[in-house]
Amino acid sequence: MLTKCMENVRTTTPLIHAITNYVTVNDCANALLACGASPIMADDQAEVEEITALCAATVINIGTLNQRTISAMQLAAAKANQLNHCLVLDPVGVGASRLRTQTAQQLLANNHFTAIRGNVSEIKSLALGTGSTQGVDANIADAITETNLPEAINFIRAFSKRTGAIIIVSGAWDIVSDAENSYIIKNGNPLMSKITGSGCMSTCIIAAYLAANPQNMLQATITAVSLMGLAGEKAAAISSGTGSLRNNILDGLSSIDTEQLKVGAQIDKF
Repeated sequence: MLTKCMENVRTTTPLIHAITNYVTVNDCANALLACGASPIMADDQAEVEEITALCAATVINIGTLNQRTISAMQLAAAKANQLNHCLVLDPVGVGASRLRTQTAQQLLANNHFTAIRGNVSEIKSLALGTGSTQGVDANIADAITETNLPEAINFIRAFSKRTGAIIIVSGAWDIVSDAENSYIIKNGNPLMSKITGSGCMSTCIIAAYLAANPQNMLQATITAVSLMGLAGEKAAAISSGTGSLRNNILDGLSSIDTEQLKVGAQIDKF
């Protein structure tokens, strides 16, 4: 199934609309191109509904909020729901400020998201309405370990059941879960947390894989997360620092083939 999901992205070239933060917008566009999709970034209220209608999936990333983009996000999300298009939320830094928390909560209350991806602190803050997010980084107190993994999985499944979304928790291990089935993906490298954009890129890749694989969205999400992690592993092995790591991740996203993904993906069902 990993192979088929990857092939579907590269043969259909889904058009993905991303309202994302200006820190990582270029990385997100390049990541979409590298994995075989096509990006478009539009965040003005006057056009977001039209652009959303053209696209197979829309990403809402709250990393750099302002009142103009909040309105655009609300319009785009509503249009994606109206057209039954894939809609993915990246609640960057939720819990760090009232604006972020209230915006994310409002988006979640008013729209159905196909998938939600964040670090453990962001997901916890989004689910509970409050939390211990420190900027855009996970609070060490929220770290998922082998000891608390069962409890964390139950929490994630409950959040998935409440929202109807596939939940992706990024960290040393990535967790992909719906209300009943959970998978742990052990690809990746710690250096990925030392560059901006690795999470934002992952969210956009997830959107592309969802759009290209509407009949098997959980497997599509698992494939996308595995691909990003494997690209990070390969990049870390040949990079001299974080600058080259960023470029080598993009190279990995564009060059990893179906056989490499099938062999390299480290996926455990919980």
